[in-house]
Amino acid sequence: MTVDDGARLWTLSSGPAGGSPVVLCHGGPGLWDYLGPISAMLDPAHHVHRYDQRGCGRSTGPHDYRLDRALADLDALRRHWGYDRWTVFGHSWGATLVLAYAWTYPEHVQAVIYCGGVGPGTAWRAPYHAEVANRLTAGQQERRDELERRKRSWEEEVEFRMLCWLPDYADPSRAEVWARAAASAPFEINWQANRALASGLPDATTLAAKVTAPTLIIHGEQDPRPLANTRRLLDILPGATLATIPEAGHFPWLEDPTAVSTRLNAFLSAHG
Repeated sequence: MTVDDGARLWTLSSGPAGGSPVVLCHGGPGLWDYLGPISAMLDPAHHVHRYDQRGCGRSTGPHDYRLDRALADLDALRRHWGYDRWTVFGHSWGATLVLAYAWTYPEHVQAVIYCGGVGPGTAWRAPYHAEVANRLTAGQQERRDELERRKRSWEEEVEFRMLCWLPDYADPSRAEVWARAAASAPFEINWQANRALASGLPDATTLAAKVTAPTLIIHGEQDPRPLANTRRLLDILPGATLATIPEAGHFPWLEDPTAVSTRLNAFLSAHG
């Protein structure tokens, strides 16, 4: 799908054309769609859309990596698919994106699913980095930092990503398998998009109060991104409920798919 400034966005849709529409927004910023497992979990009555954000994965486009542009791209997809309202699901950075979409385009949002987000403000950063350091050995941290400083071969790039993402999982016996699988995706990380979108974001503390749609917050209790900061959204979002997944980290659908599927489909049945 081509948007107004020429960016071509890769998309993938599944489910019945007349089904209740849901769009899945991946994290990063600067990564690619990895939300196929979420799509597969949803009740088959839903028409589910996924996409790579501009300049990421299989998408191209002018290097305009402002939040306003990312929101405009998402709304262009809504118009392209012909919906007046839809449910928006976002994971990690994607959770920030869909929350901002919901306060920018409230008339087009049926419901919001905020999964693995960081919560409002920047108070999450220090405890997050402390927990990451706690979960990696000194040798792993040294190797990660060494790889970050230099030009990497593809094998080293996979190793670097794996070390960065290893702390995101609750189960240490399976963390390396999951992290390496994610790290092996054959796409370049768009670091320009990452830096541009990760800095200067508006503070959700006041803006999130404008969100009128019912909101489900899903958070793995073992996610290094602190649950305490995400909980603050419950005092800000008028229609928010929180579903914590006890034995899961940043990708709770991998570590407890039954719990995540149950929560998602119950929420969508009620609000989607």
